[in-house]
Amino acid sequence: MSGAGAPDFFYRAAQRLGFVARSAFKLLQIQDKYKLIKPGSYVLDLGCAPGAWLQVACHELGSMKNGGIVVGIDLKKVKVPSTHCDSRVQTVCANVMNLARDQVRSLSPKKGFSVILSDMCPLISGIKTKDAALSVELGMRALDLALGGAAVAHADDLPQNPESLCSSFHSIDRDGLLQPGGNLVVKILESNDMQEFGRICKPLFRKVSWFRPKATRSSSREIYLICQGLCA
Repeated sequence: MSGAGAPDFFYRAAQRLGFVARSAFKLLQIQDKYKLIKPGSYVLDLGCAPGAWLQVACHELGSMKNGGIVVGIDLKKVKVPSTHCDSRVQTVCANVMNLARDQVRSLSPKKGFSVILSDMCPLISGIKTKDAALSVELGMRALDLALGGAAVAHADDLPQNPESLCSSFHSIDRDGLLQPGGNLVVKILESNDMQEFGRICKPLFRKVSWFRPKATRSSSREIYLICQGLCA
């Protein structure tokens, strides 16, 4: 079973529906509310083990004729689940913290992704401050890969006016993996530092919001930053 605690409704539902973990319902609930993954999307799943989000993402691509891909990256070697996945799904065993953007970019025929999902989480030690700090580090790495180091570094300098924002954003060296108009999801553990993520992303996206799926265990401090429509 994925996660701690006794089997619950979502765990049993995951088994019944062929999902490899109850975490599938977190992405299903995100998708139901925000419609981030569209038919034919190019999806990058950071921290993809055990593969439940790969299953949901592939299902949301629609039929094979729509095209699209799902690329999962994780420290663990992840076998593509046989249920809900097809040949459009591939996995890479690698440390996201050490991967160069160009290495990841080469995995996409479009040299980028329309949706980037980060469900990365540190090994929980039970020490809240330590766990939160490690979660922030993983979250910032996801932002860096998605937006590019320059965009993250200059977020404070970008104007709030949408028209001025786009022209200013074009002047930055845009080496991120997320395509213009793309969507980003980043999981972090709730802490005093979580607002930093919203501050960085708010001027770069059409809409930024926080969301806690109902499938999240009540004992968990996980929360997701949902970023829609990267400035073109």
